[in-house]
Formats: sequence, C-alpha cells, structure tokens
Amino acid sequence: MNLYALPPSFGPEEELAVLWERPGARVERIVSSGHSSPPGFWYDQEEDEWLAVLAGTGEVEFADGRKARLSAGDTLLIPAHARHRVSFTSTEPPCVWLCFFVRPGA
Repeated sequence: MNLYALPPSFGPEEELAVLWERPGARVERIVSSGHSSPPGFWYDQEEDEWLAVLAGTGEVEFADGRKARLSAGDTLLIPAHARHRVSFTSTEPPCVWLCFFVRPGA
C-alpha cells in the first residue's frame, strides 16, 4: 500500500485501512475529504492514539473546548479516554492521517 494513494472517489464515509495490528496495538491510515464526526458525537477510546497528518489539514476538537488544527507533518497524542471528535478535514487535498493506537500497558 502507498500511504499517499487516494481512492478514485469519496463517499459519505472516510477510507480506513488497518496497516498492522497485534494484541493491544494497531496502525491505521485514514483518508478524509470533508468528513467530520457527526454533531454531538465524541470518541472515548480505550487506547492512546498518536497521529500524524501526511497530507491536507484536519482539526481535532476535545470535549473541554480545545481544538488542534493539524497540517501535513503535524502530530498529536490523544490519551485514552480523552473525549474528542474530528471537526474539520480538507478536501483539496484530502486529509491523510496515519494513526497508531496502543492500549495503556500493552
């Protein structure tokens, strides 16, 4: 898989590919093109998440009101159970995320 290869078209869902996984850890590539979390929806994950934006721009909003606007090359660590959502992703170019999920203690 090429991390920068884009799908030929985008539908209502992001494109997600699990690149590697083992018990307690996984790596995903997510391609978003104008996608965002539904209003009122918050992720509350069991894992720590470290992410990098490879292309485009995305914004992560936290339940406490903080926002992190990320562009190509930026990284962010989201601790387990830090409620968050995706509030914006670019369309030109699409936002390509590389995400590492690790269960605490794994």
